[in-house]
Amino acid sequence: MFHVKSLISRIPKRVLVTRFPIHSSHSRGCTAVSQRQARQTRNMSDSKNSQDGEHQRSSKFSHLPLSTSGPLECALKGTVLLNHPYFNKGSAFTKEERRDFALHGLLPQRIQTLEQQVQRAYEQYCSQPNDLAKNTFMTSMKEQNEVLFYRLLHDHLEEMFSVVYTPTEGDAIQNYSRLFRKPEGVFLNINDMDHVKRDLAQWGKAEDIDYIVVTDGEEILGIGDQGCGGILISVAKLVLMTICGGIHPNRVLPVVLDCGTDNEELLKDDLYLGLRQKRTRGEKYDEFVETFVKAARELYPEAYIHFEDFGLDNARRLLERYRPKIPCFNDDVQGTGCVTLAAIMAGLHISKQKLSDIRLVVFGAGTAGVGIADHVRDAIAADADISPEEAGKQIWLIDKPGLLTTKSNSLADAQKKYAKSHDDWADKKTDLLGVIKEVKPHVVIGTSTKPKSFTEEVVREMAKHVERPIILPLSNPTKLHEAMPEDLLNWTDGKALVATGSPFDPVKGPWGKDGKEIEIQVAECNNSVVFPGIGLGSVLSRANRVTDKMLMAASKGVAEMGPALKDNTAPLLPGVDVVRDVSVRVARRVILAAMEEGVVEEKDVPTKEEDLDEWIREQMWDPKYRPLKYVEGEKASRGAKGDLRVLGNPNDVD
Repeated sequence: MFHVKSLISRIPKRVLVTRFPIHSSHSRGCTAVSQRQARQTRNMSDSKNSQDGEHQRSSKFSHLPLSTSGPLECALKGTVLLNHPYFNKGSAFTKEERRDFALHGLLPQRIQTLEQQVQRAYEQYCSQPNDLAKNTFMTSMKEQNEVLFYRLLHDHLEEMFSVVYTPTEGDAIQNYSRLFRKPEGVFLNINDMDHVKRDLAQWGKAEDIDYIVVTDGEEILGIGDQGCGGILISVAKLVLMTICGGIHPNRVLPVVLDCGTDNEELLKDDLYLGLRQKRTRGEKYDEFVETFVKAARELYPEAYIHFEDFGLDNARRLLERYRPKIPCFNDDVQGTGCVTLAAIMAGLHISKQKLSDIRLVVFGAGTAGVGIADHVRDAIAADADISPEEAGKQIWLIDKPGLLTTKSNSLADAQKKYAKSHDDWADKKTDLLGVIKEVKPHVVIGTSTKPKSFTEEVVREMAKHVERPIILPLSNPTKLHEAMPEDLLNWTDGKALVATGSPFDPVKGPWGKDGKEIEIQVAECNNSVVFPGIGLGSVLSRANRVTDKMLMAASKGVAEMGPALKDNTAPLLPGVDVVRDVSVRVARRVILAAMEEGVVEEKDVPTKEEDLDEWIREQMWDPKYRPLKYVEGEKASRGAKGDLRVLGNPNDVD
């Protein structure tokens, strides 16, 4: 996943003996385990750390196919077992496992715990000279021992998130072809559509795959067209699905649709691994996507399809085409809307206002901005029991030319429903400040990538009319933020309710009782607290579609866990440190909404919240070592043989 450099020149000799010095020049973020990280470890799914404890843990749902209780059946032995990342425990194989699985002589004598392995791995991680090297180190670990990889990531998620995902993953993607070592995932060729189904079929049987992430590589993490290197965003997103949502890592499939690239640097690069041709568009592109979707549904009928980082022209169009037919999701369009709505809901709880009463201004009317507007519009409509068209009247969109009106040029179909009457605004200013003065919004959202556009004048004008303005500058990276949280709080005397698109340090100011200095923590609108729960709930319930009500339920689930609901100085949204608990809550809300919508296909799903939470947790994969139970090959399941994502059925494809 995180292909950057060879590890050979960077891993010190005697790595298992020497305790690594942590030098300040390359240890950014590498510190002793913080109290929060320690809490993460202690709360690891009800103290699931020791293998002995695992063996004794039981659940009334342990009979389920995805149950994580009890021993794990395995038909592999010897070096084959050691080379399988899903089963490999390295130095943590027990005395009995070393005997039963023919591992004597293949491992050092000392038996270690997972915690000891994590300690060593963290020291190795901290010894890496930069974030790209850390990214590569994590990839290498994932290819050797998945439990150790995910446990290390879990225990240091806040610290490592930016290394295994944006922004460092973007650097790895840009260098994919030059630093390529080992392929992971499915590479589909637009010039070879006849073989799409056969190529997909190599990865398993019908019941093997739960979650597919697919990209065409056109709009990757804000760095644009990366062609076939986009496979790494599919891999990275699935890592987040496992660590945040508990999706089993041997039941996922990363896919890239290679349609060519318009990136001139890649086209001129002799080492570029993808199709060296201009990106194909139009009818052939649509046929390619249709061929993939049809094949994926036929081969893996229970799989949920997650569209990721498609170009602006295709993301919404493809989502609207397929979501009425299949269980699918687009994080750029829907995930951003869900987490932003959650922040608004939490803010309204503090300001004691109703969602149905708000006026919203969105500054930046691209895919993200319109997606947010759509999600908030639908939520207002449901809350007020009015039509989406009527709810849309409470939302104003501003783009580069100003407020979108019926006279605005080249409006996309998705923007037209928010265009205000030109006649109503003919004599009014349509820039951001002018709209703020006229509309007096309760909420302002920035998705413009125009830095510092939320000026002091704009913010003070908003604060004149609203006691607790909700201000969400969401553009990434940080240098493109519409405003800094410190400024927003200073300009509103600490009254602004702020969430941002990137993490920020807490802000101190004299905003407490009698001017006492207090510290306000700033929430991050991180999609990773919402899309894993949506996917988890959809997969476990085998929902045949992802409906608007399910998405709205997901937002409510996140908002319910906002720390600010109990402490006004705390963040509006929960952080990644509690993301697995958030995913359980979101999955519960999604499943209950799916039941109401009649789209659940799984049998015997509990309806009581307490039972449903246990049912969900029992099927979430955790980074822990389960005792291995040897089974003979002829009696073993495909999973026990290690065949998931290894042996498929391409010969059965016509």
